[in-house]
Amino acid sequence: MTRREIWFYGSALALFGVGWGLTMPLTKIAVSEGYGHFGLIFWQLAIGVIVMSTIALVTRKRLPMGRAQLRVYVVIALIGSVLPNSASYQAAVHLPSGVMSLLLSMIPIFAFPIALLLALDRFEWRRFGGLVAGLVAVMLLVLPGADMSGAIPVMWVLIGLVSGLFYACEGNVVAKWGTAGLDPIQVLWGASIVGAVITFPLALGSGQWIDPRPPYGAPDIAQIISSVLHVLVYAGYVWLVGRAGPVFAVQISYLVTLFGIFWAWLILGEAYPPVIWGALGLMLLGMYLVQPRKAPLDAGAAMGETDPTH
Repeated sequence: MTRREIWFYGSALALFGVGWGLTMPLTKIAVSEGYGHFGLIFWQLAIGVIVMSTIALVTRKRLPMGRAQLRVYVVIALIGSVLPNSASYQAAVHLPSGVMSLLLSMIPIFAFPIALLLALDRFEWRRFGGLVAGLVAVMLLVLPGADMSGAIPVMWVLIGLVSGLFYACEGNVVAKWGTAGLDPIQVLWGASIVGAVITFPLALGSGQWIDPRPPYGAPDIAQIISSVLHVLVYAGYVWLVGRAGPVFAVQISYLVTLFGIFWAWLILGEAYPPVIWGALGLMLLGMYLVQPRKAPLDAGAAMGETDPTH
């Protein structure tokens, strides 16, 4: 790339990182007044479907509905939205937003051992070191005497990690079995429709249905902004993968974590002791070490490894 292209794509990368990082404190606000996870997931997906359908109408993009494509939509809806978001929304009630950002940065670190199990990658000591660094960062949060004087509940840290584990599985599933000819936007669009269909009866049956009629409070506004932001930033990320390549675009992982912590400080007034900054440094080191160097991810595989919010 030319110097001008590096500046242009670097600025786009930073902008998308700012937007994705902002969704983390917005999630904390969305759960702040008692909304249940099934209701939040349904409206997140439903709003996403509305936005993506509007974009598709303008761009004349179609949504294939064959058997193979439907299978992809169902699998991605479950492991990329319903299951991980159920864990993350519940954990967000009990954990600081900045800690949630830190935990979700485990996605590319988790992806490495899963790729080994699926024979998608080969063992490298450097990348194993990244896995160890990430695990040590988590241990700083959960070991007795290492957290903020008991302010971080260990159980909810572990549940928060579950969402990252599902996202890491999603990226490897895409890399192993493909997406039946669908591009990443079509996958997200179709999976959002299927996920909304799945969570609609769950929200009703569990008593977690959220009435969409006004008046709207801070949680409602936060959920709307977060859902719209996710779709727009994700579409921009896919565009960036196509223009600048996945190895360049995957660096957004660092920015999402850093801006997630920054927005939590600015919007929610969160402050962290030195141990949290130490964990952050180890997590960033772990992400750097586990990134592939020679075999860049395609856009589909990159989707699951770098999207902590869909």
